[in-house]
Amino acid sequence: MIGILGAGAFGTALAVALAANGPVTLWGRRIDWRGENPRLPGVTMPGAVTVTQDLDAALACDTILLALPAQALGGFLDEHGARLAGRVLVSTAKGIDLAHLTGPSALIAQAAPDAVVAVLTGPSFAADIARGLPTALTLACADAAAGAALQTRLSTPVLRLYRTTDVTGAELGGALKNVIAIAAGVVIGAGLGDSARAAIITRGFAEMTRLATHLGARPETLTGLSGLGDLTLTCTSAGSRNFRFGCAIGSGSAWDSATTVEGAATARALARMALRDGLDLPIAAMVARLAQGDVSVEKAMDRLLARPLKEE
Repeated sequence: MIGILGAGAFGTALAVALAANGPVTLWGRRIDWRGENPRLPGVTMPGAVTVTQDLDAALACDTILLALPAQALGGFLDEHGARLAGRVLVSTAKGIDLAHLTGPSALIAQAAPDAVVAVLTGPSFAADIARGLPTALTLACADAAAGAALQTRLSTPVLRLYRTTDVTGAELGGALKNVIAIAAGVVIGAGLGDSARAAIITRGFAEMTRLATHLGARPETLTGLSGLGDLTLTCTSAGSRNFRFGCAIGSGSAWDSATTVEGAATARALARMALRDGLDLPIAAMVARLAQGDVSVEKAMDRLLARPLKEE
């Protein structure tokens, strides 16, 4: 049986999709809804999905998807990581932990060293998955045989998974694109135009590749679904929370501080990593400052445009 920890929009959407393959247990710390998650209006839970607040029920599953926010995952693992021993654990979080400056897979491996750890990532909106719209994702697992078995288990007629052993590249692609999506949103929100957005996407992708390969990723992974594919989706669609957050910054609009924006925390993590490793990540650094209100949109634009001219 498959267990999913995290009953937010994405965890719920995965439960709906994977119910096509058999029973699913969906756990949430606080579930105050029945039959329909208010984050996914119009989507009814299939009968094969058991929605519960009983963590023991979800932890009884042999394959567990961790659909928790990137900045909440570490705390959950500190409390419950020992109980995940021996399982197949699949992270769906897209971010870099601020406390440790590592991706979710490293946190999971440290908490449950004998578990098989995989990453599920790529261009996807929860609403699309929940409604059964065709979606392609990357499944990354360092253990090729385990990854192949998991690919079969988690694929459905409309959810197509492509396999890789490059966990670092897949995970970083999903995390870093959120930062660039904020920058793209700032450009559009400030009325700077689609040409400027294209420049941000292109130069942002260069930053993503530079950091990911520095940390051991294979460059070709970044050109796949988990990198370029996810970047394209989140930088061009208002369905992306990170993009909308950037638009709010660019237009000077209010943003609900209770709404999680993974890219904002990841930008701060990237700024620290750039200083630590001597990397040039100008867009990520500027997004970190914009998200914290440390610089105006006008000054951020001026500083990026004033950088020395160089070869592409």
